[in-house]
Amino acid sequence: MSLTGERRTLTIIDLAQMKERSEKIVCLTAYDASFGALLDRQSVDVILVGDSLGMVIQGMDTTLPVTVDDMVYHCRCVAQGRTRALLIADLPFMSYSTPDLAAENAARLMRDGNAQMVKLEGGAHRAEAIRHMGKQGIPVCAHLGLTPQSIHQLGGYKVQGKDDMAARAMLEDAQLLQDAGASLLVLECVPAELAAEITEVLTIPTIGIGAGLQCDGQVLVLQDMLGIFRGIQPRFSKNFLNGAASIDDAVKAYVDAVRNGEFPAAEHEF
Repeated sequence: MSLTGERRTLTIIDLAQMKERSEKIVCLTAYDASFGALLDRQSVDVILVGDSLGMVIQGMDTTLPVTVDDMVYHCRCVAQGRTRALLIADLPFMSYSTPDLAAENAARLMRDGNAQMVKLEGGAHRAEAIRHMGKQGIPVCAHLGLTPQSIHQLGGYKVQGKDDMAARAMLEDAQLLQDAGASLLVLECVPAELAAEITEVLTIPTIGIGAGLQCDGQVLVLQDMLGIFRGIQPRFSKNFLNGAASIDDAVKAYVDAVRNGEFPAAEHEF
C-alpha cells in the first residue's frame, strides 16, 4: 500500500521500505508553520529544516552564520504545521565537531525543536559522531557531495566527484557512513552516474539534489522551486510555480513529478 494516502507521521523505517518498493521519496525544505502545513497537505514525505535558511530567510551569503538556536526555532515552527512528513533538521556549522557536541546539539533539535532526525555534512571523518549519536537513539542523515558548510574549503559551489579518484572516495565514504549508522544520505551536486552507483550499493535511501533521477528521492529548497531566489536559478532546480494557479498547485506538481520519475530531467543533471 502506498504511503501517500496515510496521515500518520512517517518514520525512517517507512523511508527504507519505500526504497525497497522503488517508491520515490519526496522532500522539500521549510522554515515556518504555514509552509510546514502546506507541504504536509500535499503529501511531501520529508520536510528538511535546512541551514539554507541562512541564505533564503536571513539573507546571508553562506549557511555558516546559522546557529543552533536558529535551527531550534525554525524547526519548532515547522513542527507546529506538519503531521505526516518526517521532520529533519540540519546541525549547523561547527555544532558537531566532536561526537559529544553533536549529540548534545542533536538532542536540542529533537527535544526543543521536535525534529525526528538530524543531518550533518561530511565523509568518513563524521563516522564517529554518527555512531555516537546512534547509541543515544538519534537518527542521522548524512550529506555528501557539495557540502555548503565547507564552501570556502571547496572553493565555491561546484560539482563534486567528477574524476575517478574523487568518485571512488565518495562511494567509500557513503558505505562508511552507512556502516556507522546513518539512516539516510543526501547527495548534492554529484554526477548522475556516480549517484546512481551509490544508490545501488547502499541499503539506506539516497536523496538527491542535483544528483540525477536514480536517487531514491529528491529534495529542493522551497524558495528555489517557487522561483524565489537571488541571482541565477540553480541548474538542478525548476520553477514549479511557473504556470501553476497557486503555491499548493506548484508543490503538488513537484510531488507528482518526483513520484512519476519526471523530475529531475536531463537538463537538471550533471
